[in-house]
Amino acid sequence: MNENLPGQRRQRILERVRATGAVKVAELAAELGVSDMTVRRDLNLLVKAGELHKVHGGALLQEGASAEEPGFARKSALQLGEKAAIAQAAARLVEPGMSVALSSGTTTYALARELRTIPELTVVTNSPRIADLLHDAPASGQTVLLTGGLRTVSDALVGPLATAALKTLYVDRSFLGIHGFSGTDGLTTPNMLEVEVNQLLLERSDSAVVLADSTKWNLRGLYSIAPLDAVDILISDAGLPEEAVSTLAEHIKDLRLEQVISE
Repeated sequence: MNENLPGQRRQRILERVRATGAVKVAELAAELGVSDMTVRRDLNLLVKAGELHKVHGGALLQEGASAEEPGFARKSALQLGEKAAIAQAAARLVEPGMSVALSSGTTTYALARELRTIPELTVVTNSPRIADLLHDAPASGQTVLLTGGLRTVSDALVGPLATAALKTLYVDRSFLGIHGFSGTDGLTTPNMLEVEVNQLLLERSDSAVVLADSTKWNLRGLYSIAPLDAVDILISDAGLPEEAVSTLAEHIKDLRLEQVISE
């Protein structure tokens, strides 16, 4: 590809953002062999076309489409501090000897890292990444049960095999990562096949915990998973707006907002 041709250059920029979720002007200029001004001009055109959202020093993929399903790699680079704080708070709800279920997702993956040192856990998950992470865990006595199923863009196993496995199990506590949540639509996802799996994760436990950073508020997926009332505990971060806190408090009895520690 001749990346000096404007159309091809902008296509390369789009491919880079779709893979990583965000780009910086300086990095793109060096990679493409063009000036910062040229990159900014390309980004401005992509913003006008509705493909990107411009931020200081670069751009993000335009979010908000209800059917868009971001990939695991792209989501992994976003809200790292918030996810770490939420995962640490969630790990405090887990004790040795418990059975827990973790949905696929980058925040639940962060939780899985925290769980590696807790002994005698039984972990049920539809995430191959989480299963791999826990497989070589240093804690003794851990058992990991991975459902079967079809693998989605976000690296979740879904479909009849996954739901059949979950219907035979019941755990002490489930932890669900979500695409978006709101007062009107509850918990949502862009993937129809994830709906039943996530519903079972909520239902087949004594306590259902949702992990969602503040950027997920009012982000709506195409399909509804469950109303907010189905959640026992919701853990988010202190960036959640006041109107969100007020709305959530009406539906969820245990709402926890974690402070992000700056390094």
